Amino acid sequence: MSADYRMAIVGSGPAGMSAAARAAQLGESHILLERAPHLSDTIFKYQKRKHVMATPEILPLRTDLAFGESSREEVIEAWTRGVDAAKINVRLDTEVTAIAREEGGFVLSLGGGNKLTAEVVILAIGVQGNLNKLTIPGAELPFVQYQLDDPDEYSGEEISIIGVGDAGIENALALAANNLVSVVNTGIDFPRAKRANADLIEAAIKRGQIQHVTDAKVNRIEPGGLVLDTKDGETRLKCDRIIARIGAAPPRRFVESCGIQFPSDNPVAFPEVSDTYESQVPGLYIIGALAGYPLIKHCLNQGYEVVEYVRGNRIPPADEPLIQAKLDRVAMSRSVSDLVATVRELPLFASLTPLQIREILIHAELHSKAKDEIVIERGEYANSVYSVLEGEVGIRPNIARPEELVRLGPGKFFGELALLMGRRRTRTVIATAPSLLLEVDRNTMVRLVRSVPEVKRVIDDAAIGRYLKVFFAPNVEDALLADVVGTAEVIEFKQNDTLIEAGARDDSVYFIRTGSVTISYRVGGQDIVRDYVPAGNYVGEMALLMGAPRSATVKAAVATEAIRIDSAPFRALLERAPDLRREVERHLQQRLALRQRLILGQGHGDVIGFLMRQGVGEATDVLLIDESLCVRCDNCEKACAETHNGVSRLDREAGPTYATLHVPTSCRHCEHPHCMKDCPPDAIHRAPNGEVYIGDNCIGCGNCERNCPYGVIQMAALAPEKPGLLSWLFWGSGHGPGEDRSPEALAQRTGGKHAVKCDMCKGIEEGPACVRACPTGAAIRVAPERFIDVIRDAGA
Repeated sequence: MSADYRMAIVGSGPAGMSAAARAAQLGESHILLERAPHLSDTIFKYQKRKHVMATPEILPLRTDLAFGESSREEVIEAWTRGVDAAKINVRLDTEVTAIAREEGGFVLSLGGGNKLTAEVVILAIGVQGNLNKLTIPGAELPFVQYQLDDPDEYSGEEISIIGVGDAGIENALALAANNLVSVVNTGIDFPRAKRANADLIEAAIKRGQIQHVTDAKVNRIEPGGLVLDTKDGETRLKCDRIIARIGAAPPRRFVESCGIQFPSDNPVAFPEVSDTYESQVPGLYIIGALAGYPLIKHCLNQGYEVVEYVRGNRIPPADEPLIQAKLDRVAMSRSVSDLVATVRELPLFASLTPLQIREILIHAELHSKAKDEIVIERGEYANSVYSVLEGEVGIRPNIARPEELVRLGPGKFFGELALLMGRRRTRTVIATAPSLLLEVDRNTMVRLVRSVPEVKRVIDDAAIGRYLKVFFAPNVEDALLADVVGTAEVIEFKQNDTLIEAGARDDSVYFIRTGSVTISYRVGGQDIVRDYVPAGNYVGEMALLMGAPRSATVKAAVATEAIRIDSAPFRALLERAPDLRREVERHLQQRLALRQRLILGQGHGDVIGFLMRQGVGEATDVLLIDESLCVRCDNCEKACAETHNGVSRLDREAGPTYATLHVPTSCRHCEHPHCMKDCPPDAIHRAPNGEVYIGDNCIGCGNCERNCPYGVIQMAALAPEKPGLLSWLFWGSGHGPGEDRSPEALAQRTGGKHAVKCDMCKGIEEGPACVRACPTGAAIRVAPERFIDVIRDAGA
């Protein structure tokens, strides 16, 4: 057929406008079709005066239109001028109702019954016309909305924002000037947002301008507010208005009517396109948010590039040099396209489009590891997930048997457990052969887990087999684990929820993925907590193997996520894998012996329960003192003060005691530190080794001191410099070792007060001074998983 136009571009967002501008610049016959009465309807619907970002900053911009960070109004004005200057053939108020391929091109049906033809169609319609809606009870109430046009229209209201992506954050920031705003977050951070937006809302939260409701899921909406499920139970949040910014889905029905297929039934899946943005329908191209790239700079680049591809000019994508540089650093002799294809073959990323994978690669790192080189060291803090592209790695499940390895070859991933549970790495991983590894940062992985169900499913499925191998049988074949994996489920428990009830006849096994649990036995008519099990371990195998009722009660010490394995497929697995059965039975005998010692042999009382009641369950490192060994010399406090400019971060006498086990007032370096939640200058950080410390930019506001539930932070001014040791010894000058807290000394302190707390003597190779200074070995710093060992040694 003889087409009306060489290119028909559907949608005048940044991708469509950029494509039309490039076509006009090159003199190509084209038409830009937009159903709205104005250009770029998505940007037009941004809240007024919204600051539009030009991210990723490292990505080059490739377009014939002007673009830079500025306000919504300035961006629209610049693009309008650009469209006029380029003499783009644009038709507004024109909806495309159908696209049909015919010999020689496409027929586009328009609203009103008109039609036009084109040799090539570029689909740039975005997804914002298909906003996701809440499906919970009460979502239909009139004070629930999904869009914010002008934040100045609202004043003096209590407004709750559901959704912590860029749109939700920007709405919250704009509304906070004249309203009481709360943001409901299923987590504690903002991994889906641009870094700049995350920084802005974190600062607003610290200033008290926005209430941040963390670890909360919306259960239902009632007149006057929200009902939330939190780790502390059901909570009501009063509000006059709810704005839900929970993303958007592709207009699937229309896209599929054009002959385009989606890779899965997932409603948020994106259609597959080639590396030149061509769909399965020859001549029909998809760019922008509909292709999985929602950022404006990506859209502009793709609009420019797709026109070049249509003309046969295979220019490399704008991100090509960034990814190629990563390949060059590891001397990897393959193209970026080959790398994208390899990554897409990984089960963890198989559900993503090539364009989404390129976005991941911009921020990811490639590592080349020699044989026997350590990849992950046990005890490190987690901030990434690794995938094996080439070679092989081995996980050491047992410190005592370093030669025993769970081997992972190409396509496997590791490191996800520590990343999700927020604690130290529990196993060392080494390269067992020369290997090429892909490391993806925490924010990217958390965002994928929360937004792509297939990614979470792959992690959940792999976790079952990984746990079984690491804990029981490193060499069991994956095929034997299929039935166990297929029947397992992930369950979330609030603090004090019961996983296992003593006397019950169920016999499932629970692998603790995040959080921790306590194990209590009925002794003398009372439930006494005898054991503590942190994430990375399992409970419940006794009832499964012995066929007896549950012998203990297991409860969540903090908010906990566990993987439950049904007994029937697990028993069947034991029958098919004799080595696995022997290892499980050996482990069971160890557990039975430990249980007997805990109940009868040591007389520990409820010391574990005591520690849990003190909040030690959320600690990653805590100072304990064995009072039976302590001689009250105060060397621990003195050493702390001498190490930290004359101000001790430890109060030995303060804090609770049970039997001979004492928990002094000293920082526990919590898994999710309370002190970090409201620090205006962002002065509190976690070091790579896990220490939570306060930086020099502390302004002394005292928020951290008030937020810490354990009283381990104090506000202190700078102590005067002390005379030397010899002057004190021979002439009695100064206070001597330790902190001088006399009124005279406190009066001599200079400067404003700032927050001080234990930093575990960060940067001192020998370790915490308090422990090193103890002459009797009474003081020890331990991780929660070592509590039971400390208690046994102390004879508490």
